[in-house]
Amino acid sequence: MADNVGDFLLERLRQWGVKRIYGFPGDGINGIMGALGRADNQPKFVQARHEEMSAFMACGHAKFTGEVGVCIATSGPGAIHTLNGLYDAKLDHQPVLAIVGQQPRTALGEHYQQEVDLQTLFKDVTAYVQTVMSPEQLPAVIDQAMRTAIAERSPVCLIFPADVQELDAVKETPHKFKMSPGSLGMVKPRVLPPDASIREAAQIINGGKKVGILVGQGARSAADEVIELAERTGGGVAKALLGKDVLPDDLPFVTGSIGLLGTYPSYELMMGCDTFLMIGSNFPYAQFLPKFGQARGIQIDIDGKLIGLRYPMELNLVGDAKSTLQALLPFIDRKEDRSWRETIEKNNQTWNEIIEKRAHQSADPVNPQRVFWELSPLLPDDCIVTADSGSGTNWFARDVKLRKGMQASLSGTLATMGCGVPYAIAAKFCHPNQPVVALVGDGAMQMNGMAELLTVRKYWEEWDNPQFIVLVVHNNDLNQVTWEMRVMEGDPKFEAAQVLPDMNYAAFADMIGLEGIRVERTEDIVPAWEHAFSASRPIVIDALCDPEVPPLPPHTTFDQAMGMLKSLIKGDPEAGDIIKHGFKGKIAEYVH
Repeated sequence: MADNVGDFLLERLRQWGVKRIYGFPGDGINGIMGALGRADNQPKFVQARHEEMSAFMACGHAKFTGEVGVCIATSGPGAIHTLNGLYDAKLDHQPVLAIVGQQPRTALGEHYQQEVDLQTLFKDVTAYVQTVMSPEQLPAVIDQAMRTAIAERSPVCLIFPADVQELDAVKETPHKFKMSPGSLGMVKPRVLPPDASIREAAQIINGGKKVGILVGQGARSAADEVIELAERTGGGVAKALLGKDVLPDDLPFVTGSIGLLGTYPSYELMMGCDTFLMIGSNFPYAQFLPKFGQARGIQIDIDGKLIGLRYPMELNLVGDAKSTLQALLPFIDRKEDRSWRETIEKNNQTWNEIIEKRAHQSADPVNPQRVFWELSPLLPDDCIVTADSGSGTNWFARDVKLRKGMQASLSGTLATMGCGVPYAIAAKFCHPNQPVVALVGDGAMQMNGMAELLTVRKYWEEWDNPQFIVLVVHNNDLNQVTWEMRVMEGDPKFEAAQVLPDMNYAAFADMIGLEGIRVERTEDIVPAWEHAFSASRPIVIDALCDPEVPPLPPHTTFDQAMGMLKSLIKGDPEAGDIIKHGFKGKIAEYVH
């Protein structure tokens, strides 16, 4: 039985199946750290370099396991640092428990050092936040926090004043007035729409001739059912970025990513369909969905608060994707006319030829598309891929082809920089036998990725499989924002804000005990990837990429083309290189 509150907290988390806590120490959580020492470091404490990174790791843990990710931070500044990672979890609907310290109860309300109103601070980012003021609260609030995280798919927070951590644990909750004992575990419900609504959905689908399906991460457990639905209807399936690993990219009717970072076949699928199904996704960009009134719409989502937001759906079905599709499929007729499917497959074939040609275009020194394009066939079957936010996300979305059994994720809704490496670290702890690849821009590496390489150095020898690879898209430019300024705003590159200090990331990796590979020529790309996947320690691939290769949307509008032209006329410092790389020719491939 636990001796004090810190001991009890860890004991209860172990009973909930928590195996790992990501964090950084501080005096505000000394009581819990001491308890970890007494518990022989169970759950295992993983020391990040920064509390924001520990929250990213907890979010990544949730994404790659389906479990509640747990992070811990000290009071005041440590607690504040976790917020960005917790907002990432909130916006991507991931269950995360944040444990944070607080000043002793005797100091609260006295403007004490590091005293912050943590209840208010965490109120927006969490579905449940509670300060533990007495040992008697513990069982109920821990259980309630875990259940809320699971049920709401959201971050939750427990705040522990420093003196409370040291109080004697209550051996047994008293059976009396105003006491809640708590209880362990929960069974998730099977959420299914009414039979009449299932049949109505089938009538809508059967009445359509051109079915377009969009899936997100909520469809991950229903991959087989989505494939069967697409086969029966002769439709195509586009994927929101958070759903990139839901279906393999080698299926001929899977059109790939959708949106600003998406593919032209996905755009054509949405613009041409007469029946639109949105499954397990809250994809926000309505301009990439069918024109309003063009298609009869059906949405399937487990969260009734998020349904029917992006398109004027005819039928909104609240239910989990797998159960709902299993109920729906017996009523779906097989369409004998496969002309729509043939169009989808032809568009896919044409697009794949285009991106291959684009990847093989010359650049100075290396075309970033080529780095990602060459990665796809070399990815091991059971690999996990993480991506950061930046221009490299475009090439991850379009050029990286995932096969069955692979996992991938990124910061989908918050789209925050800096998540790629901590996500990958969490993935490696959760799946130490599987290869992990992080695709990161140099802006994100300078923001926090380089520091987290020290975390890799600290732990990598514990991993059964040493394959941990970080690709740095090295262009000395905050490239995605540079292109957004050019295309969306019509402004030239503002060098004072956009240019990054040069850095040899491969040499940094060597210096800290990992291995670095420098890619300075196109012919270096494949050998670098091949060596990385056979190496006996983690690898950093420092790929010197041309920043003037444009990450265009799948359908460039006239306004966007004019914006780019304005930026050149205004004197963009890289105008010559942009023209040299055939930007006008690239626009011509997209304008229809």
